[in-house]
Amino acid sequence: MARRTATKRIEDQAVQPVDPAQQFLRLMSHEMRTPLNGVIGMINLLQRTRLDGAQRAYAENARQSAEHLLGLVNDLLDFARLEAGALEFDLAPVDLEGLVRGVAELLSPRAHDKGLEIVWSVAADAPDVLADEGRLRQVLFNLAGNAVKFTETGGVRITVERAGGSAARPRLAFLVDDTGPGVAPEARARIFEEFGHADSSDAVRHDGAGLGLAVVRKLAAAMEGSVRVEDRPDGATSGARFRFEAAFAAVAVARDKPLRNHKISVRSPDPFVMSAASAQIEASGGTIADPAPVTLIDHAGASAGSLAALPAAGRSIVLLKPSERDLIARYRSAGFHGYLIKPLRRASLAERVLAAIGAETGDRTTAPVAAHIEDDRVSPVQFAGIRVLLAEDNPVGALLARTLLRREGCTVETAATGEEAVAALKRARYDVVFMDMRMPGMDGPAAARAIRAGGDMTPILALTANAFAEDRRACLEAGMDDHIVKPLDADGLRAALARWTKRDIRAKVG
Repeated sequence: MARRTATKRIEDQAVQPVDPAQQFLRLMSHEMRTPLNGVIGMINLLQRTRLDGAQRAYAENARQSAEHLLGLVNDLLDFARLEAGALEFDLAPVDLEGLVRGVAELLSPRAHDKGLEIVWSVAADAPDVLADEGRLRQVLFNLAGNAVKFTETGGVRITVERAGGSAARPRLAFLVDDTGPGVAPEARARIFEEFGHADSSDAVRHDGAGLGLAVVRKLAAAMEGSVRVEDRPDGATSGARFRFEAAFAAVAVARDKPLRNHKISVRSPDPFVMSAASAQIEASGGTIADPAPVTLIDHAGASAGSLAALPAAGRSIVLLKPSERDLIARYRSAGFHGYLIKPLRRASLAERVLAAIGAETGDRTTAPVAAHIEDDRVSPVQFAGIRVLLAEDNPVGALLARTLLRREGCTVETAATGEEAVAALKRARYDVVFMDMRMPGMDGPAAARAIRAGGDMTPILALTANAFAEDRRACLEAGMDDHIVKPLDADGLRAALARWTKRDIRAKVG
């Protein structure tokens, strides 16, 4: 798909000279986030060492406090930029399913730690659109994160539906449902105000300044959309629905329908899991039926210490949380054909179902070629032998990145300046370069331009404490290939390595 980029300022004016206030915000963003990212990264490393119970509890409380402070800094800086009317939008084709799936998976550890389910789906008639993916992700993450925070039992569901508009410019509704206490009618406007809460005790009980939803309201207005909260539909007696609506230019990309003409049954005690799995099956062209040749069975319905019952007929696929990976072998021994990790991925669901249908009918052509690939949330990708150049002047940041990369099997060489990074690439070859944006002397973008000028096309991934659109644009314009926001974590580095390294080609020292 050809990439088309446009930039829109909130005030719809021509680009003005850089405002000193915005320069200050960018500087403060980096200076405040950098030490916080170091604190969080070091605590994450500490938690992977041998600690006794009390030490682990202290480290976990310190990590939560640091993450809360980082979130508050992010909200304050975003809010200040919105107040200044200086937020920019980079318009490009957005894969809605990838966007929503990413938010759900990012929040799933937090949700699962609370005993909650988190699910997602995108309606078949909701097309991919032209939008600022980062800003859409921010809206969804704030709404869904808020739902996880205030929900104690049950779950959270993220969905995208068509809400009118034309074929060229559809109106989409981004919905976040939860089973929490709901929001009283008299508080529904107040919670979108600066430092607003549904209840005066919420700031104390949930460690929030009340800026997340205020940021969502301003982003929605900037996208010429609207956001509101209402009761959950379908006769629900509790919970809330947050609804963000806006019109976008459509991108003509047809989603695949691999389950066309296939019937699938879903069994789960959780209505959110049921609805999301059904929606993903229908978006893939399948039909919900009971009985059916293949049944998805949620392990959450099994009694403590036991496995879910195997149906008398057909093939079965068990649904597990990432923390339940140890049950995979037991379920296979019990006769289940495969497993899926929650929150479900539509592509993985279709793949497993087709593999099961092929095994049931004896038609080996039905199962896709990739059916044997394990879910990367269960079997993390290993990168033994990958050569990495890490350009990072901050010693704490360098230690964190180097440690995480080596744990993935990478061979890591470090550079403390842009000049050192350029020199290293002249004397050796690497599979990928991780480049800090701000270094003394030659900074990251300048180093990237020098590397590209020499004809070296090694993938360069920018490391930055800033998440602003202009930072991402500066990376790409300098010849970098990707933009990774700190604090670094193992999952983020694995994803980056998977995107930008080729396992069948090993770099060699020149």
